[in-house]
Amino acid sequence: MSTKTLVRNEQDEEIAPRTTPTDRRGGVVGVGRPGFGWAAPAAVFFGLFALVPLILVAVLSFATWNGLSDPEFAGLDNWKKLFDDPVLIQSLWLSVLLTVLGVAVQTPLSILLGVWAAGHQRNRAVLSAIYFVPLLLSVAAVSVLWRAVLDPNFGVPAQASWLFGDGNLFGHQASAIGVLVFVSTWQFTPLHTLIYQGAARAVPQVLYQAAQIDGAGTVRQFFHITLPQLRNSIITSMILMVVGGLTTFDTVLILTQGGPGTDTTISAYYMYQKAFKSFDYGTASAVGLLLVLVATVISLVMVRLSGYDKMRSTMEGL
Repeated sequence: MSTKTLVRNEQDEEIAPRTTPTDRRGGVVGVGRPGFGWAAPAAVFFGLFALVPLILVAVLSFATWNGLSDPEFAGLDNWKKLFDDPVLIQSLWLSVLLTVLGVAVQTPLSILLGVWAAGHQRNRAVLSAIYFVPLLLSVAAVSVLWRAVLDPNFGVPAQASWLFGDGNLFGHQASAIGVLVFVSTWQFTPLHTLIYQGAARAVPQVLYQAAQIDGAGTVRQFFHITLPQLRNSIITSMILMVVGGLTTFDTVLILTQGGPGTDTTISAYYMYQKAFKSFDYGTASAVGLLLVLVATVISLVMVRLSGYDKMRSTMEGL
């Protein structure tokens, strides 16, 4: 471009400067985030079905109630009784263990599958559709399915004793925890794969083209371009895994029922036992409130340490 062209372009910009949106009276209209009115329906829904029940549970955690009679104020008795119960401490550790194992297994698997699904391989669409089928099933259906498949008397372990030993995968703590992690991974990895698939497709192709010119191979491009670009999605996915892992209930109820003994009694199942088997709704409410606090603290720590709260979208305000 010549010097004359540059001068002409500058003169044109001075003659016709960029305009900003104005209202009828000539005032400048602010451009930024939408007003609160856009979020009002969701805020009302969240308040009615999340905040109000949470407040009621918090109040009930300081009372005794069997579900029939009127609640009676009990002070801190429920909380004292709760932390004196060794089963609760064990259930908290089991919940954290299952959550950590779930994150450790599902995160790398879903990243690899998501990046692969974002490509243009042959038969990719068909294979992706088949792989996403578990995501369409309910947790109860998936748990019943795998309970039948892994049944020690009539399932696969009974027919392959050379691989499964006595075949009773639900009779030992280690194997029972392994089954819970496997079933959760089988069902929920497709959800996180979808997250990474969308994020991988949003990565600018010019970055890969520049890397190819510099001689970077596929593996190097994955670690130096794809993974850094997936940072936001990784944090979001891990937070969903943590919250989901701490509140897992259906899978334990159908597959192990907290057994053998109390070896797989996680906090959510412990809360269920207190409420619907012991009819101690005060203690169950305390467990539920404790789970909310633990999940919130862990999520906030992850957001703070990762710097996710300081990130801004390039599309903000559009």
